[in-house]
Amino acid sequence: MIVLVHGDREYVRAPGEELQTDLGVLTVPENVEPGDTLETHLGTEFTVRRLRGPDLFNHLERTGAPMMPRDIGLVIGHTGVESTDRVLDAGTGTGILSSYLGRLGATVTTYEQNAEFAETARENMRIAGVEENVTVRSGNIVENVDALITEGPFDVLTLDTGDAPDVVAHASELLSAGGYLAVYSPFVENTREVVTAARDAGLSDIQTLETLQRKMQFDDRGSRPSTRGVGHTGYLTFARNE
Repeated sequence: MIVLVHGDREYVRAPGEELQTDLGVLTVPENVEPGDTLETHLGTEFTVRRLRGPDLFNHLERTGAPMMPRDIGLVIGHTGVESTDRVLDAGTGTGILSSYLGRLGATVTTYEQNAEFAETARENMRIAGVEENVTVRSGNIVENVDALITEGPFDVLTLDTGDAPDVVAHASELLSAGGYLAVYSPFVENTREVVTAARDAGLSDIQTLETLQRKMQFDDRGSRPSTRGVGHTGYLTFARNE
């Protein structure tokens, strides 16, 4: 997949696919390279750019509110996910987190309860180029815990579901020695339940972070944090298996 850029307009396409817009029609060549310039039949030029992680956040089909890049960065930074890791994920949704982890080279198994959302996530994994790394399963992870314990151990367990505490209760059995847990929740009540479950499961290094981020605004009057947008996205709880 590549990104076609004209001004502030961007489109994701694969070599051989067609782009149809009010700016004209073009077919992406099979031998296209980043930096190339392609022209529509109306003479509009598009610059070719390599697909990167942030492009996925902007262009994958959404089935709900995806995890924000700021949260994904914390997950990667606090768990140290790497290419040799096996990751178990639940609450796939759009698949933003799974696609980022897959592009790092990790082998990801992710569960999505909604079958239609799961199918959309599979297509998103194709767009992200990680369909070989990421397996999207349709189902409830809690109902499959016993089988997953046998299938494991996993190096990292990432959860973005309301029933996360029920999964965390089995984290010590799902994770390898020294493996990491990362749980995202928009609500503090659920986060408290996750922390309690992690303690009861005997996990260590338990910590919860609130994710806050403010953009800076620069203009002729001066510089200050922007008053637009929402700084808070959610809570991330991390823990480690002994």
